[in-house]
Amino acid sequence: MPRTVITFGTFDVFHVGHLRVLERAAELGDRLVVGVSADALNERKKGRAPIFTQRERLAIVGALKVVDAVFVEESLEQKRDYIVEHEADVLVMGDDWAGKFDELADACEVVYLPRTPAISTTAIIEHIADL
Repeated sequence: MPRTVITFGTFDVFHVGHLRVLERAAELGDRLVVGVSADALNERKKGRAPIFTQRERLAIVGALKVVDAVFVEESLEQKRDYIVEHEADVLVMGDDWAGKFDELADACEVVYLPRTPAISTTAIIEHIADL
């Protein structure tokens, strides 16, 4: 039976760190489903609108060969619902979320992957703003 991996993110100002986490997530199963944070969710989470729109971010992530399906993540609190809806066997999150989704271990395996060192969307945006 195919193993489905699910992960979530904003994926704004797409960079190599995003690519690497998605590639590593894809290696944990046969199918990778990605929840892309809605614009409104991103504003609540980070206090600012994304640089790229929700539609653009869905298109970018969906075009990657390691990604089999994308959907809009409307709420952080609905992770369990998304796992059930997409029949996920594995939830992958960056290790900056370590421990925060352990309660979902009854629904699927929970894996926290290390982030790519010294790269973040916020740092990139701040660097560009400083130019």
